[in-house]
Amino acid sequence: MGSVVLPHLVTGWHVDQAIMSEEERLVIIRFGRDWDPECMRQDEVLYRIADRVKNFAVIYVCDLDQVPDFKQMYELYDPVTLMFFFATST
Repeated sequence: MGSVVLPHLVTGWHVDQAIMSEEERLVIIRFGRDWDPECMRQDEVLYRIADRVKNFAVIYVCDLDQVPDFKQMYELYDPVTLMFFFATST
């Protein structure tokens, strides 16, 4: 259920935009595969907390089969990886 409801980032451009466009909230991205049982369990947890954290964090999922560029860029070798991004003002 979680990965169906959580917003998906379907291209590298979408991932970049999600990170760069958020100026005040933490960006949490689950990288993995939507069909993977570990990702499904993680997505359920993320879905359950999404409403509680919406004032200070936004949660996305990114299927590495759809967006393979990030496997090498971020060296993602585990079945599920949570990454946290926060834009700091310069």
